[in-house]
Amino acid sequence: MTLKKSTLLLLILSISAQFAFSQGYKVKTIVIDAGHGGGKPGAAGTYSKEKNVALQVALKLGKKFEDEMPELKILYTRKTDVDVDFYKRADIANDAKADIFISIHCNSMPDRRVVTGYTKTKSGKKVPKYGYVKNSITSGTETFVAGTHRLNEQDVAIRENADIKLEKNYKQNYDGYDPNDPETFIILSLFKNTFRDKSLKLASLIQDNYTNVNKRVNRGVKEQGILILQRVGMPAVLTEIGFISNPTEEDYLNSASGQEEIVTAIFNAVKTYKRQTEVN
Repeated sequence: MTLKKSTLLLLILSISAQFAFSQGYKVKTIVIDAGHGGGKPGAAGTYSKEKNVALQVALKLGKKFEDEMPELKILYTRKTDVDVDFYKRADIANDAKADIFISIHCNSMPDRRVVTGYTKTKSGKKVPKYGYVKNSITSGTETFVAGTHRLNEQDVAIRENADIKLEKNYKQNYDGYDPNDPETFIILSLFKNTFRDKSLKLASLIQDNYTNVNKRVNRGVKEQGILILQRVGMPAVLTEIGFISNPTEEDYLNSASGQEEIVTAIFNAVKTYKRQTEVN
């Protein structure tokens, strides 16, 4: 293939990929991921564990979608207290060709090192003794999207999903499109950028609801190299619903009213996201 033809093909592919995604993107399938589980309890509060709170919220969120938006297909990475490997969680989402991936977690702060007393050396010098106490002050919510420095890990997942991300007759129209062809990596870049933009949009909507409706402390939307977010070929967020290490927030996270507020915040964010991003 000549340089001119190659450049033209890349241009056609890039424009087509952008057009296909914008025209064909519909939120039909959502995967809800309850963080941790089984022998991996996650963070711990005074009386509760992250794995249990995350599962309770995930199941309630899924039920709200099933009850109020039955047209959506809702899948779970786990529905019981079991550990699911990261790659299996990603496989569930990728195999289902999901349109959104939402991971539910609780935050925690490490213990603080503090001076608990003093002792004297043989020379009579006074030196501090240290111990650790719970950091029970930090509070609030934050939502993460995939960090740009590791987005290359999405390539395989995007290639696996490529057929449904493009229009149905893409291969016929564009002379045997092959997702494994190195020339089509430009499409991967376009999809990754699209996923990033949509992930940031959903994350911002979630945080806005936490802050403006639930009156929670807003710790913002952040990009980070979180493994599970790198492995899914779709818009994806990991939301930290509160600090289980903070006694007040631990009570909130375990209460029926607190969980209902969290679920409603995420649910309404997805409804808004769906309305604003879908193109007929």
